[in-house]
Amino acid sequence: MTSQHLIPPLNFGMIEEDLYRSGQPNELNFPFLEKLGLKTVVWLAPEEPNQRFMDFVDDQDIHLYHLGVVSSMNAWDPITEEVVLEASELILTPKNYPMIVMCNLGRHRTGTIVGCLRKLQRWNLTSIFEEYRRYAGPKVRVLNEQFIELFDTDLVRVPIDHPKWL
Repeated sequence: MTSQHLIPPLNFGMIEEDLYRSGQPNELNFPFLEKLGLKTVVWLAPEEPNQRFMDFVDDQDIHLYHLGVVSSMNAWDPITEEVVLEASELILTPKNYPMIVMCNLGRHRTGTIVGCLRKLQRWNLTSIFEEYRRYAGPKVRVLNEQFIELFDTDLVRVPIDHPKWL
């Protein structure tokens, strides 16, 4: 019997129980992701995920929501409020769990979504930015931090049956 090494995707992390974040996985990460028993992937990059990942999602019967499609294909453009609200609606629906939120590198778009979620959880901005920077590394985008700071959590529709952690 051969032991299989489980390798998490780039910038993988647990946001809350059964809610994860990462960059786009490759084949080496599929056994790890399989162990999570994912039901939902929230994909935030403007381009489609690669075909091997799409096949994996299909094989595992995972529902993929591609929210990153925008008229501007500039990867430097900050995420839109509309995308944050759509992602929040999916994240705040427990029947979608286990779930992973991802973009190409799991830094900026994913980090902005997580930052807005933390704001909804009433984290202070210092803690929110510390978490954002931990994943963004030296590539911190001030526009994303500004977006998080100015994000109006009153726009988020919180369902009655929201996750326990909210």
